[in-house]
Amino acid sequence: MKKGFAVAASMLLAAGCLAGCQKKQVQPGDVAGFDPGEQYLSLWVHSIEDTEEGQAYRQSVDRFNEVYNGKYFADIEFIPRNNSGGGYSDKVNASVMSGGLPDVLTVDGPNVAAYAANGIIQPLAELTLEERSIYLESILEQGTYQDKLYALGVMESSVGMYYNKDILKKAGIEVPEAGNPWTRTEFLEILEKLKPVMDEMGGYPLDMTFPVGEASIYYYAPFVWSDGGDLVSEDGLCVDGFFNSDEMVKAMGFFRTMVEKKYMSEAPIEHLFESGRAAFKFDGAWEVNTVYQNYPDIPLGVAPYVVGDDWDKGRYTPTGSWAYAASSNTENLEGATELVKWMSGVESGIRIWELSKTFPSTYEAFEQIDVFQTDENYRMLYEQLKEYGHPRPKTPVYPQVSTSFQQALESIALSGQDTKQVLDKSVERINAKLERYTRK
Repeated sequence: MKKGFAVAASMLLAAGCLAGCQKKQVQPGDVAGFDPGEQYLSLWVHSIEDTEEGQAYRQSVDRFNEVYNGKYFADIEFIPRNNSGGGYSDKVNASVMSGGLPDVLTVDGPNVAAYAANGIIQPLAELTLEERSIYLESILEQGTYQDKLYALGVMESSVGMYYNKDILKKAGIEVPEAGNPWTRTEFLEILEKLKPVMDEMGGYPLDMTFPVGEASIYYYAPFVWSDGGDLVSEDGLCVDGFFNSDEMVKAMGFFRTMVEKKYMSEAPIEHLFESGRAAFKFDGAWEVNTVYQNYPDIPLGVAPYVVGDDWDKGRYTPTGSWAYAASSNTENLEGATELVKWMSGVESGIRIWELSKTFPSTYEAFEQIDVFQTDENYRMLYEQLKEYGHPRPKTPVYPQVSTSFQQALESIALSGQDTKQVLDKSVERINAKLERYTRK
């Protein structure tokens, strides 16, 4: 999961001009490899070409042009994001204003609903049941808005609850099997048991922070979902009774308890888990490769993600990353959909894993990559995605929901402010953003 970008107001307000604007027409011979009789498809991606990720995109496009030679020609443009998430989003914003969007563009998963609601992307051409069946359920759910499929993920990601095998063994703690995770109450008991052990080591039971940005909702919304709660209504247009629900109150109380009991440090400590001074850590799937490459002495394990006390075996674990979508500018929806399917498909997924160690989005890609069968940690993360993956809230005001979740964690868990008051204020702020979508 890479940090998502907010959809700028200028982009959203200008979306209505798309139908009346024209993008630049490219003729055969203007681009090397684009021949007469082929349909031209422009593609924007959010990466730098000379990175591993960028090379995966380039190679997938080249392969598409080989397979579809004589019918389609895809022309890729690399528009990297800067550190604040701009660059790529700035280009998209400006192109919405001018009507110059490409046929296909990458969209960060949580922003699919906002792009769809504002007419920036359009539903893909219809996929058969067989075509849909190759994708993880979380990928299809992430790309669907109001029962229409708008996007297909080029990659998938998750968050692991990592543990140090030696520390847990020393404390006499056994990790539950997949499908039988610790509940919040059980996990708090585990942390209490670990605290004297970690105090002796100058550490904490848990390496955990409430970071500014997208990571907070990505890592910790599962503690709401696993109790049967949600942050927004099913249609994405209501937060009252959801963002301030009893399930949210319980989750925020859980995080506050961990701070008060000193199971975690209030201030981030760099490499706490990797230095062997924490028993557990919540982090993205990339942590496995980080530990393997840079901290090979850490005996790493992945435990089932903790659930609420009222978990009903439903989906709840973190998912979501970049996806491909057809823009509302494209006049060739069938071709754009073919390109979306190719760039998110099995061969492209295997390639993006091999070059960048980013998880693919299809079952077959996972099954063809040996490490997901032979390595217990990678296999655990894949099984978690396959069985329990849950996309982030689908709402046209997702950036406000994400920011409000992070701010609530900071206010409640770290500062000890009144939980219900904080959540009710958050609802007011989100409702202010929702007004343009809900007023008649």
